[in-house]
Amino acid sequence: MLPRYAYLGPAGTFTEAALRQVAGPDEATYLPQADVVAALDAVRSGDADYAVVAIENSVEGAVTAVLDTLATGEPLVLLREMLVQVSFTLAARGGTELADVGRVAAHPHAWAQCRGWLRENLPGAVHVPSTSNTASASQLAGSDELPFDAALVPPPAVSHYGLQALAHDVADNGGAVTRFVLIGHPGFVPAPTGADKTSLMVHLPDNEAGALLTMLEQFATRGVNLSRIESRPIGDELGRYSFSIDAEGHIAEARMGEALMGLRRVCPVVRFLGSYPRADAAPNEVRLNTSAAAYEDARSWVEKLRSGAAG
Repeated sequence: MLPRYAYLGPAGTFTEAALRQVAGPDEATYLPQADVVAALDAVRSGDADYAVVAIENSVEGAVTAVLDTLATGEPLVLLREMLVQVSFTLAARGGTELADVGRVAAHPHAWAQCRGWLRENLPGAVHVPSTSNTASASQLAGSDELPFDAALVPPPAVSHYGLQALAHDVADNGGAVTRFVLIGHPGFVPAPTGADKTSLMVHLPDNEAGALLTMLEQFATRGVNLSRIESRPIGDELGRYSFSIDAEGHIAEARMGEALMGLRRVCPVVRFLGSYPRADAAPNEVRLNTSAAAYEDARSWVEKLRSGAAG
């Protein structure tokens, strides 16, 4: 039986492009979902073995629905990350001219990445939100009357859905990249590569001065760099936040293990969301005094002291 992958559909999304980096259509069963939460829920329910979802965009930042869904409920872990270059085509049904367009369907992240282009080329255009970057393309391919005239879609969706391209390379930032992650059940941690990330969700103690500094010190004193940290509301009341964190390193490394043990001691909630290879394969920088050899030497020294050896 082929592994089943849930992803944001329908066919032709950037998420599908990320999924193809993991497994081709002949190697897996693709399960398109209406949104990213449904993709994650499919894994939790057993309807899918894995999910591929966007987690961060270089223009718009984090995909908060993914962060918040991973922060609660049955634990899931990140197994891999993938990067996809992002640009859009403004597409419509055949016979449509750019001058005819007054309403544009787009996923909110797509709209945000193209605001400047739209303001310059379609001043006054109204945004019609779409659940994905190809949901509107699929609608345009039908015969129903729609509440929009054109849509921002991934370039491959134009031919896939038989649409007409009104403008190519629509984007305010030509170097925009979206980071996607492969999600699965706990139980398998990819082996360390030397170019890894560890993702966490951490709660701070309530009403404790310096709590954030105490949390950050668990990383800093072990030489663990944070590539991303942002607060998210816990949701039970105003003023309570958790922190979503990407740290450079792998749980198998002594310095990362020590950092996690430190967090466990000082923070009421620490959720491990996985250690996995970096998509860019850039080696993690390790200070000499936080290397595996340095930790082993220090551990060996303490054991000798405990056994009565001279210090």
